[in-house]
Amino acid sequence: MPHSPFQETGMYPCPVCHCGEIQTLPLMEAMSCSVCQHIFTPDFEQQSLKLADSQVGLQWYWNGRRWQGKPASLLTINWEYSLAAIAFVTLPTVVMGFAAYLFPPLPGSAFAWFPLAWTVLTFIAHLSCVVYLTIEYYQFPLGLYLRTVGQRMLRSS
Repeated sequence: MPHSPFQETGMYPCPVCHCGEIQTLPLMEAMSCSVCQHIFTPDFEQQSLKLADSQVGLQWYWNGRRWQGKPASLLTINWEYSLAAIAFVTLPTVVMGFAAYLFPPLPGSAFAWFPLAWTVLTFIAHLSCVVYLTIEYYQFPLGLYLRTVGQRMLRSS
């Protein structure tokens, strides 16, 4: 694939899902992906693209063959958010584990396994909340990505 400049009339790979192609929307100064439906604001002079339908300032520049991410301070998660996420996952798990340790079930009872299972379930549930919020924050279309990869695998076999 030869080096080509970023132009209004071209079709380019989507920098978000890496599966679809982006092209100009009719009568608008915007571009859209055919798979993940994200809307982008192009800057043809600077050869860059900005994700328009997100609060996060995701930006890429066209190097002639593919999109490369632009470094931005908004893309990094602050240490406060990281600390809050760790606390959100660990504190409920520790409370459940501590309660199971302080008030153990009777030995040989039918549900002696329940406190341990509930503690593990608490950890998994809170971790899945943090993972879900991270995916939503970065607007990564996980379902569309997996569906597209599955379709490509079916076509190739």
